Amino acid sequence: MLVVTQKVVSKAEGAVVDLRTVAPRPEAVAWADAWDRDARQVEVVLREARRIVRMERGVLITETHHGFVCANGGIDASNVGPGSGDLVTLLPRDPDASAGRIRAALRARFGHDLPVIVSDSFGRPWRWGITDVALGVSGLLPLDDLRGVPDADGRVMRTTVRAVADELASAAELALGKTAGRPVALVRGANPPPGEGTIRDLLMAPENDLFR
Repeated sequence: MLVVTQKVVSKAEGAVVDLRTVAPRPEAVAWADAWDRDARQVEVVLREARRIVRMERGVLITETHHGFVCANGGIDASNVGPGSGDLVTLLPRDPDASAGRIRAALRARFGHDLPVIVSDSFGRPWRWGITDVALGVSGLLPLDDLRGVPDADGRVMRTTVRAVADELASAAELALGKTAGRPVALVRGANPPPGEGTIRDLLMAPENDLFR
């Protein structure tokens, strides 16, 4: 299995914005001035948002068009290369499709069908620190549904659904690191549920979201 970071995928797909071309709206300027942020980047976050979840105390949380709820809409100014300070990367428009194209290219070149995960770093409610999660998948099911399976004591599990794509993305990040310049990790020994899954399977439906 291959885990590929969002940053390199976004660069390859041209999902990059030059902040020098961005004219921020007055609301973005006022908020950026209040919290020592770049108004141009705030403007890009607002443009890319389907919904503003929270915009308070210097924290901007949005729901992206994919359905991801994350800080700054996943828009990132780090590790962008020589244009650092003036460039930001957006999330891939269709991360599942991105993973599928990488998988197809590997299969064509090497003759092996490797499942692919596109990963990115997200924060987590109620816990400090970031961890990598899956943004897109190809060749695996992102969830392992263990409901109805007996546990080690023979009790039937009724609610356990493992987010295996997220777990694999997080494990791969330990090898990738944030400053080592390694955008790809080969994961051996993992056996996620095979199939043609989609990242949409991991997204909480609005009717089940207790915090919406």
